[in-house]
Amino acid sequence: MSGMKVLVIEDDVAAASYMVRGLEESGHVASVAHDGRDGLMLAASQTFDVLVIDRMLPGLDGLGVIRTLRATGNRTPVLVLSALGNVDDRVEGLKVGGDDYLVKPYAFSELLARLEALTRRGQPNAEQAPTTQLRYSDLSMDLLGRRVERRGKRIDLQPREFRLLEVLLRHPEQVLTRTMLLEKVWDYRFDPQTNIIDVHISRLRQKIDRDFEPPLIQTVRGSGYALRIPDQTA
Repeated sequence: MSGMKVLVIEDDVAAASYMVRGLEESGHVASVAHDGRDGLMLAASQTFDVLVIDRMLPGLDGLGVIRTLRATGNRTPVLVLSALGNVDDRVEGLKVGGDDYLVKPYAFSELLARLEALTRRGQPNAEQAPTTQLRYSDLSMDLLGRRVERRGKRIDLQPREFRLLEVLLRHPEQVLTRTMLLEKVWDYRFDPQTNIIDVHISRLRQKIDRDFEPPLIQTVRGSGYALRIPDQTA
């Protein structure tokens, strides 16, 4: 989908920075406020596609921000973030006007998927049928048999390589950032500065692309990686 304009209202500076980095890596634009009143002023004075509002905020708590926005007619979709995760807490967050509720700690990939879903509401959404076979160009993966082939030739992969390729095959021709790959293939708390993604991509290329043409695993400078044919990267 095209880039979203997101307002993040989160008093934890490190958590907000992590979220903003992931959003920007994914092609979106993010603004930040670390205080409920500042966030309310931003949300009321600018146009955003979606708001991410932490429940516990200084100045004015997240539910107060949402109540005020809804009372003034602002209908921008809101994702509520909170460490409070029981049913009553979630219900309260939705009743005051939140559109979705995500409990901390969370994976960035889930947060991103929820934000994209909120901005897609009202649009027809084709539901993908479950599949045990993934394919792109002449590369195929049998999820049940744990078998990978290219042009009919069997390719042996280590478990982590298999998982990495599976993620690429499930998102063909899409740029996957290092943050997204770390969360999908490794624990999302893994150090984002590590070069583990690049190391495993290099190993995967040796097996998937070295003896075949065209190479399918492409580096998108400054962004991440994509499974696509070279002439589609221009």
